[in-house]
Amino acid sequence: MSDGGTPSAALYDSKKERKNMPVLALTSLWTLSILFHGEPLLVPDPHHYTEEQAQKIIRAAREILHPVYRPLAQFCVERYRLSEKKAIGIDLGGGPGFLAVELAKLTPSMHWINADINPFYFSFFFEEAKRNDVAGRVSALFADVHSLPFRSNYADIIVSRGSFHFWSDKTRAFGEIYRALKPGGTALVGRGFSPNLPVDTARAVRAAQKARGRIPVYDLEETRRELEKAVRELKIKNYKFLLPHPPGSEGVNYGIWLEIRKPEGGKRAPGRHKNP
Repeated sequence: MSDGGTPSAALYDSKKERKNMPVLALTSLWTLSILFHGEPLLVPDPHHYTEEQAQKIIRAAREILHPVYRPLAQFCVERYRLSEKKAIGIDLGGGPGFLAVELAKLTPSMHWINADINPFYFSFFFEEAKRNDVAGRVSALFADVHSLPFRSNYADIIVSRGSFHFWSDKTRAFGEIYRALKPGGTALVGRGFSPNLPVDTARAVRAAQKARGRIPVYDLEETRRELEKAVRELKIKNYKFLLPHPPGSEGVNYGIWLEIRKPEGGKRAPGRHKNP
C-alpha cells in the first residue's frame, strides 16, 4: 500500500477504511492481473461502474431474483458433478455474488471467484459470504470479460448469469472464457432461469420484474444465433444450447444458456493473448 502502511491495517482498522476497501482492492488486483496474465486489464468507465449502479443491482438481486440463485447452483453442481470436486470456479459478472455464495455452500472442496468489472460489489459480497460461512472459500477480482486476468487453462468451470448481453464483443469474450478454462473444463453462460426452477417461482419472478418495469424482452432464436456466431468464429466445436421449458411453463421465458466444454488436451481458442 502507499505511504508505507501494511495492507491489513489499511483494510481493517476502521469503518472509514473498510468503506474504501473496493478502491484499495482494485489497486492491488490491477497489479495481480499483470502478474497473472502479462498485460493490464482494459480500463472501465469510472462514471458508469459506480457505487450507485452496484447498489441498484444489489437491490434487484436481493428483492426480485434471489429465488433464482439456489436452484441454478444446484443445477450446476448436479450437472457437472461438483459436490466433491477439488476445483476452481469463476462466476463471471457475478455482481453481488449471490450465485457464487450458493455454489460455495454446495461445493465444500471448491474455491469460487466472483469476477466483476464493478469493484463496488465486493464489500457486499464478502459480507454475504461471511454470513453464509463460506468466506474462506471465495474471493473477488476486478475483471473485464474482454481481457480476463486469469492465466490460460486456469478454471475448472466458469458460470455467468445475466451478463453476456452487456458484452460489447462476444467473440472476444468467449475467446477469453475458453482460454481461461482448463482442458476438460466447462463454461455455462446465459440468462434467465435454470431448468429446475419451479414454475410457480419463475412466474412470481417475472411478475415482480413486470411490476417494476424491468422484465427482460429478447428473442430466444435471435440470441441463439448471435451466441452461436461467436463460438463458430472461434472454431469452438463442443457446445450446446439449453432452452429450458419445463412442464407448465407456457408463457414464461426461462431464458437461454450456452454450454461450452473444452476437450481434454484441447488447445485454447484463437485470441489476442498468449500464455504468460
